[in-house]
Amino acid sequence: MGRHVPVLLDEVIRFLDPQPGDDFIDATVDGGGHALKILERITPTGRLCGVDRDETLLRALEERASTETFRPQLTLVQGNFRELATLAQGAGFGRVKGILMDLGMSSEQLEGSGRGFSLLRDEALDMRYDSSGETTTAAEIVNSWRRDELERLFRIYGEERHARRIAEAIVMSRRKHRIFRTTQLVELISRISRRTERIHPATRVFQALRIAVNDELDSLRAGLVQALGLLRSGGRLAVIGFHSLEDRIVKNTFRSAPPHYAVLTKKPIVPTVQEVLRNPRSRSAKLRVIERIEN
Repeated sequence: MGRHVPVLLDEVIRFLDPQPGDDFIDATVDGGGHALKILERITPTGRLCGVDRDETLLRALEERASTETFRPQLTLVQGNFRELATLAQGAGFGRVKGILMDLGMSSEQLEGSGRGFSLLRDEALDMRYDSSGETTTAAEIVNSWRRDELERLFRIYGEERHARRIAEAIVMSRRKHRIFRTTQLVELISRISRRTERIHPATRVFQALRIAVNDELDSLRAGLVQALGLLRSGGRLAVIGFHSLEDRIVKNTFRSAPPHYAVLTKKPIVPTVQEVLRNPRSRSAKLRVIERIEN
């Protein structure tokens, strides 16, 4: 299983400008690629609170960081960043110098979680970040939602132009055999949508299901508002989005922020050609940054 490669790392560090003694929050700490680089710069007295919904990722990061000299400065918390203010307070963090929200999937989740995030692996259609909860799984959506509900989901959350045909095919197929595996869904979609684009024909449907299962967009809206409230004067919030739905929410939230916030990225920062060549998963990343300019 490959280790997650942090996207736009140099740009994130440049905008957040971590210095010794600063406190930071990584609201999507994931494999720790960004967080560990920030920790290197804020030691010995700075602190970082790493939040993630996926307990498996947190355990892996805990082990990875256990031998580092800055381990005492790292606090890991399981939770949804839609409750960021409460999670930060519980970890002993008040106003902070910077907050990062990297909204991308990790390599560990795609390649090794076994929860159906990857359309290239034969896995159960789960797609829950936190599998300990009572959240609806992707399989339950695929096998129980009406045709019009599936079509709307794929069209809005996946921006899938074949949404109706795919929804109809799912409903017809599940009458004979329930759809519980990623390979079943991928094969069904591939028979309908044979694109010449760079992305796999099932990519947008998988995106839509993952967003619905984890209520990602409403969580993002709530998390952004709470993150803005946690910044100290001069503090910055950096958000990396990977598809138009996320980026639109970030852009609109930043634009509608009160006057004591200033957007630092009139246009989103995107990866260089060199980074995309090194890490193809970075190609759709967009970084936006906002600063609190007064209390």
